[in-house]
Amino acid sequence: MDQSAKFWDKIAQRYSKRPVADVAAYQKKLQVTREYFQPDMEVLEFGCGTGSTAIVHAPYVKHIHAIDVSSKMIDIAQGKADAAKVTNVTFACSSIEEFSTSDQTLDAVLALSILHLLENKEAAIAKVYSMLKPGGVFVTSTACLGDTMKYIKLIAPIGEFFGLMPLVKVFTTRELEDSLTDAGFQIDYRWQPGKGKAVFIVAKKAE
Repeated sequence: MDQSAKFWDKIAQRYSKRPVADVAAYQKKLQVTREYFQPDMEVLEFGCGTGSTAIVHAPYVKHIHAIDVSSKMIDIAQGKADAAKVTNVTFACSSIEEFSTSDQTLDAVLALSILHLLENKEAAIAKVYSMLKPGGVFVTSTACLGDTMKYIKLIAPIGEFFGLMPLVKVFTTRELEDSLTDAGFQIDYRWQPGKGKAVFIVAKKAE
């Protein structure tokens, strides 16, 4: 088990009880995402955490694969889905690097609060592009710490070493957008609820 998985396993129960920080922004992101959904869609959410977003999106699509590196997070997510009688979400413990599916089989991929926690976001974005059907969408909400908190680049490795923080990568909004367009995506929607807040992007694969 890698260091990040251990970190998220350790805080899973606490994390599951933490309220949404900005309910209005979260609801807007849900609404915008659903404007891209169709009832026959196959969706992947990686870095799904305790499954709340996958569960609330479930009625709007055919099926969601929801994965996370933390087995404890996945256990909590499955419990929530069982309690809500949601049957079209498949939860599994996996990273995006480990997840396997054929090219051009997914209609949408969600990566919410996860790209800045990956060792190589470019590799993940390229993989998402390959998995999406033409016209498919990649929905991301990402903390672009390079815009406002560049000092995190110095602190994060120390916190990670002592198990106090997960892996954190520092990049700007512009760098994230460049990573998406360099992979072949077109930015279809971009929104940021305020300075220092996560940047919400819907990127589309060409038809």
